Amino acid sequence: MDGFEDVLIGTIGRAHGLRGEVSVRVRTDEPDLRYVAGGSVLIDGRERELASVRWHSGTLLIRLAGAADRTAAEALRGTDLWARVPADAVPQEEDAYYDRQLVGLAVVDAAGERVGTIADVRHLPAQDLLAVRTPVGERLVPFVSALVPVVDLEAGVVHVADVGGLLSDPEEPGSEPQVQGRG
Repeated sequence: MDGFEDVLIGTIGRAHGLRGEVSVRVRTDEPDLRYVAGGSVLIDGRERELASVRWHSGTLLIRLAGAADRTAAEALRGTDLWARVPADAVPQEEDAYYDRQLVGLAVVDAAGERVGTIADVRHLPAQDLLAVRTPVGERLVPFVSALVPVVDLEAGVVHVADVGGLLSDPEEPGSEPQVQGRG
């Protein structure tokens, strides 16, 4: 390993204007770090220079070197943009994590029992969700400290709070105490 990883940072959307600009669906928490005019992004493993970068009405617009008109911009629609980052890079904020640090970690319940593995991190407007692969299917866990109190990257584990229905369905055996009626 050369000490670097390729990380998905965005997907090109519609063309904007006539001079080769495209909108970008940003897929990074650090757009100002990843999108810099004169810098580069990776497309299909090859570097492409960012000729221009700007925000317009809350949408990131970029122009790649060599994409000089709307036709060239439209041809890029749907293309993923990647960045090559140091493998040991961590976010600057405390208690913040890159998706690549979380995917693959073991998930344990309050009793310390392994209940699954993080398969994906989904970024929604209200909050991020951890997609946890369990023996009974995928479960979505809101990535908030009340429900995910411990993230231990060194141990490769995430602890999830004991909340009924969070990692299991109520009808699953052992997920809820059963009350026996007299009959």
